[in-house]
Amino acid sequence: MTQKKQKSTQKTTKKATKRAGALALTLTAALALGAAAPAPALALTPTPAPIGAQAPSGSDARISTAFALPGAKVYPEGIAADPRTHAVYVGSYADGTVYRARPGRSEAEVFLPAGTDGRRTANGLRVDARGRLWVTDSTTGVAVYDTATGSRLAHFEVAAGTSARFVNDLTLTPDGTAYLTDSSRGVIYRVTPRQLAAGSGVLTEAYDLTPALRPRPAGSFSLNGITSDRAGRYLLTVDMTAGDLYRVDLRTGAVRRVALTGGDLKAADGLDLAPDGTLRVAHNATNTLTRWHVGADGTRAGLTRTITDPSLQIPTTLARVPGRTLVVRSQFDKGGPMDPGAGMGGSGTPTTFTVASVRGF
Repeated sequence: MTQKKQKSTQKTTKKATKRAGALALTLTAALALGAAAPAPALALTPTPAPIGAQAPSGSDARISTAFALPGAKVYPEGIAADPRTHAVYVGSYADGTVYRARPGRSEAEVFLPAGTDGRRTANGLRVDARGRLWVTDSTTGVAVYDTATGSRLAHFEVAAGTSARFVNDLTLTPDGTAYLTDSSRGVIYRVTPRQLAAGSGVLTEAYDLTPALRPRPAGSFSLNGITSDRAGRYLLTVDMTAGDLYRVDLRTGAVRRVALTGGDLKAADGLDLAPDGTLRVAHNATNTLTRWHVGADGTRAGLTRTITDPSLQIPTTLARVPGRTLVVRSQFDKGGPMDPGAGMGGSGTPTTFTVASVRGF
């Protein structure tokens, strides 16, 4: 490559990074109030690389549409798959609607209408081992629903008087305990099976990660996506502003920063950890998906694959199902919380809201 081309490439990369950072800050500021430039596709590697190796290129990923979501201003955020029924649930950040996509259908249906039980947003979604759907509302807390009837079984809220809060994503450990991130406060809440049986209560602060987090701009988010290992030994949660991944030991409560090699997790939103140690990540502002190999003890992770493609339309969360990964296309940059100055109902013009199907990832 000539010196002139090298300078041009470096300049383009810097511009893209700066724009992605600005979009991420716009997103965190807009979401805290309650409310990307297209990049060329990168190829995928056909086989995982060891921890510490860079992500090379090789085979490509196939991105298509899994199903559509009805509505003009959906702005979806969370997704969860039910392994028993193979139904997929998607939540709307705009108004709290929860959609259900049945197997073989090209369009999802409304499962929980907007405003159900006072719900204003639907961010993190998970289906537990007993088929109950957990839905976070960033403004209040989390509710649990019967997937057969749609009735609310339980609800838990942030303590009254707590000012800055943004209940974001959640994960479920094998013992049935739920852990939820608060992107404003930098804490992880916990709901135990005993609390769930009680039906309601105040969200318990299980872990405060603020002493471990790097300094961040005022008003920006920290913790976002969260996942857990199959054995229930630890949690992994991402600081989307700093690009760091944290490990929380569920036995001792110890918090440590995971050693990342090959890249970082800036603008990272949804996390999905497979039993074999494969961590899949959606990076919203950069239209990127990354794949990491996590070490056996969860203290190290190496980047193995990367996809950057404008057709991902600001991916927020993802769910692994047999043979493919389902990715939420939020379109937050088109009249949503990542459209500077527009906000919900702003001037952006989104296309049909859909969930992407990604094979080869």
